Amino acid sequence: MKSIVLKAFGGPESFELRDVPTPVPNPGQVLVRVHATSINPLDYQVRRGDYPDLVPLPAITGHDVSGVVEEVGAGVTAFAPGDEVWYTPQIFEGSGSYAEYHVASESIVGMKPPSLSHLKAASLTLVGGTAWEALVVRAALRVGEDILVHGGAGGVGHVAIQLAKAMGARVFTTVRAANAEFARAMGADVVIDYESEDYADAIMRMTGGRGVDVVFDTIGGATLSRSPDALAQLGRVVSIVDIAQPQGLLQAWGKNASYHFVFTRQNRGKLDELSALVARGQLRPHVGAVYTLADVPLAHARLESPNNGIRGKIAIAVAP
Repeated sequence: MKSIVLKAFGGPESFELRDVPTPVPNPGQVLVRVHATSINPLDYQVRRGDYPDLVPLPAITGHDVSGVVEEVGAGVTAFAPGDEVWYTPQIFEGSGSYAEYHVASESIVGMKPPSLSHLKAASLTLVGGTAWEALVVRAALRVGEDILVHGGAGGVGHVAIQLAKAMGARVFTTVRAANAEFARAMGADVVIDYESEDYADAIMRMTGGRGVDVVFDTIGGATLSRSPDALAQLGRVVSIVDIAQPQGLLQAWGKNASYHFVFTRQNRGKLDELSALVARGQLRPHVGAVYTLADVPLAHARLESPNNGIRGKIAIAVAP
């Protein structure tokens, strides 16, 4: 099978298109013909060597799969050949999705929503699971609460806006001015141009000095350390950014804030919940660009570049 192999840590040129053996499913596993995958910040972090001890080289990386079951291992009962499925491979365990075939435990695989193309489904698995873990499980967002989603035009951000709206929250988000209409189309109630206005000042003004109940951080750095400035008493901050504990969080202490750092976990349950929202029309992934498997290096370079012009996700068409 064709695959994109990471031969060394470094830039996008560290990938190489190779022929490798097609994997064979063990008991409890399914072999999936990958129709599509997508690119996430996690992917270029792995490629450049942020987690060298967790990624033995050479490696096939990638963290989204939408495809068709080709073969099932002994004991598999939930799936049969021909089923259209979607999932996020176990992160840092086994091979990733930049290949024509992939094997996975049936416990992390879900039936693909029929209304989604493979490209759109593959653009939702990791970011959708991450947003679900952050807002539903960790932040426990409630009906009627206010939430600030940082980076509302990004891969996780545009999904988080929709999920928060489906949960009955009022959604504030920060984007560049060029992405304001896109964020509103995703369901944001209040859009803040962070380049022309201080978001904390804007939120305090629009909430009468109360602040928001939840801040969802997809940026990190100063964004995380300034979150308490926009937070209500007993508010919650959820971050998906792998950075060291920020300094200067005295404001968080004064507001009795709770902080959650999220590394998404794979299971079929989250996929089934996301499928229900897709079926109701409450969740729709946005694909901002499509590349081929051979052009994964180009896709990485584009996502990693500042002001890349991408709204939502970059999808990879693996099958012709």
